[in-house]
Amino acid sequence: MPQLEDELFPSTPGKFKVERAHAMNRQLHRCFASTSTMFLWALFLIALTASYLSFQSFVDTGSRYLTASLGSIQWEKQVRNSAQIHRSRGMSVLVTGAAGFVGTHVSLALKKRGDGVVGLDNFNNYYDPSLKKARKSLLNNQGIFIVEGDVNDARILGKLFDVIAFTHVMHLAAQAGVRYAMENPHSYVHSNIAGLVTLLEICKSANPQPSIVWASSSSVYGLNEKAPFSESDRTDQPASLYAATKKAGEEITHTYNHIYGLSITGLRFFTVYGPWGRPDMAYFSFTRNILQGKPITIYRGRNKVDLARDFTFIDDVVKGCLGALDTSGKSTGSGGKKRGAAPYRIYNLGNTRPVTVPTLVGILEKHLKVKAKKNVVDMPGNGDVPFTHANISLAQRDLGYRPTTDLQTGLKKFVRWYLSYYGYNHGKGVN
Repeated sequence: MPQLEDELFPSTPGKFKVERAHAMNRQLHRCFASTSTMFLWALFLIALTASYLSFQSFVDTGSRYLTASLGSIQWEKQVRNSAQIHRSRGMSVLVTGAAGFVGTHVSLALKKRGDGVVGLDNFNNYYDPSLKKARKSLLNNQGIFIVEGDVNDARILGKLFDVIAFTHVMHLAAQAGVRYAMENPHSYVHSNIAGLVTLLEICKSANPQPSIVWASSSSVYGLNEKAPFSESDRTDQPASLYAATKKAGEEITHTYNHIYGLSITGLRFFTVYGPWGRPDMAYFSFTRNILQGKPITIYRGRNKVDLARDFTFIDDVVKGCLGALDTSGKSTGSGGKKRGAAPYRIYNLGNTRPVTVPTLVGILEKHLKVKAKKNVVDMPGNGDVPFTHANISLAQRDLGYRPTTDLQTGLKKFVRWYLSYYGYNHGKGVN
């Protein structure tokens, strides 16, 4: 009994409490140790799950990753397939700005006639990128591969020329728009000057050198008041930074032609419009606002004179671009060294029939069957010019350029596309 009592009821005061406290501490320690272990295991399981999901996502999109990976086997295969020529005496063309308005139409026309086409576009957000992505899908469906990248990226350009010996470059990548230059001037220098030089540097060192056709602009005529505008007219009075960068481009390309023997043709586009156009253009924004019941702003020139533009339909411009490519002649340099004189040309691509902006609005009202809410104001000093009018005699003579689409017909085609693309017409045509 005493031994049992000693075990059950210790004779030393406080002994039972101390030992019981120690026992409780050991239990609590084990409990906390167990909890900490469980917490660490939980963290490990969470990390493992996240890693698994990430890996699964990578596996699920593996082919797309390889497709987008510069220089991968899949990437090179897509570039080669897209650049493949399917006609006798065809050309392989690198089209920069291929997901842009003019770039998309030119790429489709080249592919349709059997030329090889590879596109380059940075899909910037100057206007809704979803429209550019839709154009990209249109091109992809026709077997045209678009490389996503900036024309300033010499690494991408160099890799493209390593894979394909392009016979021609159609350089349409640019920061467009006259008014936006007041908000973001550096973007114009980046794209229209630095980007152009980067491309020319790659082209001059290529062997063989490609022939280059690029987009200048009617904006280079600036404050010129002589009409119609001819290629020999002075272009040293730009009215906007955009115009100044395009004029700088003409001087830069002349330099590369003179020093390195690059065949270069500059095309001065006059207010190009049509399906798949640019949302920042007046005819496009007018259409959107008229359908939404919003007012449109119509600018007037000095003395209340209506502004006028030489609106040129996209199909006509595309014919001019293809004519320029077909007649470009060969570059004469090799590996950056000039072997002889190479062609250097500049042409107007316009319609030769300027139309006032109020007349444009009237045609849109007719096709949309909606009356516009007009807000007529004086033209601000934002770089716009009062009128444009192209003399196209040189392009007619050398390129076989003959525009055939008047504004009434061209806008009808644009409106039909717009209503279909944005879901307004529900299958009904434009009268």
